Amino acid sequence: MKNLDFEKFLYIHKGLQPVTVNGHLKTIERITRNLGEIDKESADNFILSLYQSKYSWSYKVSQAKALEYWFEFNGESIRYARQRKPKPIIKTTLSEAEITRLLFCCKNIREKAIIAVLAYSGLRPKELSNLKYGDIDFGSNEIRVIQGKGCKDGVIYVSASCIRILLEYIQSFPKQPDDLMFKTFDGLRPFKTSCQNKLVSVLAKRAHINKRVYPYLLRHSLATSMFNRGADILTVKSQLRHAWLETTELYIHSLGYSPKNKYEQFVPSYI
Repeated sequence: MKNLDFEKFLYIHKGLQPVTVNGHLKTIERITRNLGEIDKESADNFILSLYQSKYSWSYKVSQAKALEYWFEFNGESIRYARQRKPKPIIKTTLSEAEITRLLFCCKNIREKAIIAVLAYSGLRPKELSNLKYGDIDFGSNEIRVIQGKGCKDGVIYVSASCIRILLEYIQSFPKQPDDLMFKTFDGLRPFKTSCQNKLVSVLAKRAHINKRVYPYLLRHSLATSMFNRGADILTVKSQLRHAWLETTELYIHSLGYSPKNKYEQFVPSYI
């Protein structure tokens, strides 16, 4: 009953989205299962252990936030300091040649369509799962992203090559506007992130790509390829629908050779 009241508190008093509420509920359930009754001392020890761990910064913040909400729900005001957010670089991406190999290793048009959308659009895996036939404008090569990350809508672009693949896919798998674009083989369930992970991993093995390949890597690869081809940062930010320019800048910092390429392009010829 208390968890139900806490759930209501998160929705009504904090205005959180379902995915965030579910995450906080699972966090509190897990902490309660491991620590028993949550009090300030046990929570402090949990946060200490969490901050000393190698978990990601975002995971640590979400765990701390869940505890803060839990104490507020129980009438206490507790605020945990946040560790400084690291500024990582994108260490691994796929080259254009490697993505071409992924596409050529697809055994059917369904596999090819899924990889083409991920590679050309930069959609996040969850956004691909929710993509509907009616969200694609085949005339203007656009995809409308409905309720993407942060519950934001947006419009992104794909190439004519991607559209041709999708048109061929639609001929084999006819759709209505409200139909999900991609489903499991039985046609009953959405093609979720776990299914995408499996497909991309299998294709990478077929293509003899000796690195860890996952759906989100195709998004990273699109950004780096666009920068390498001379795209400006605002164009890449718009395509990836980043909320902050600093997020897009991570790709520039990760391309150590890109500034040198630009220097070679613009350096004066003295001799």
